[in-house]
Amino acid sequence: MSKPKNNRRPSGAQESKKEPKQEGMGLGDRLDAGILEKLKNTSKALKQEEAERQEQEKQRRLEEARLREKNKSFAEMLDESKLDWKKYK
Repeated sequence: MSKPKNNRRPSGAQESKKEPKQEGMGLGDRLDAGILEKLKNTSKALKQEEAERQEQEKQRRLEEARLREKNKSFAEMLDESKLDWKKYK
């Protein structure tokens, strides 16, 4: 059996397609100020939406717990009671 040929490009061909690296410059430095501001605003909006969603979920769970407590039968309440009701018979 013969070994398969390695069809890799020479490393020089890949480097010529890449943009030259700008040392000391971060993403914020390379982006336009308008685009950067838009990204920051979008990030803030997403964080705010997530916080609101979590708060709504918390409120929903509290309401469900309140309704469960409200709709318990007498037997369920008696089972949860820590008192020994046999003493009071």
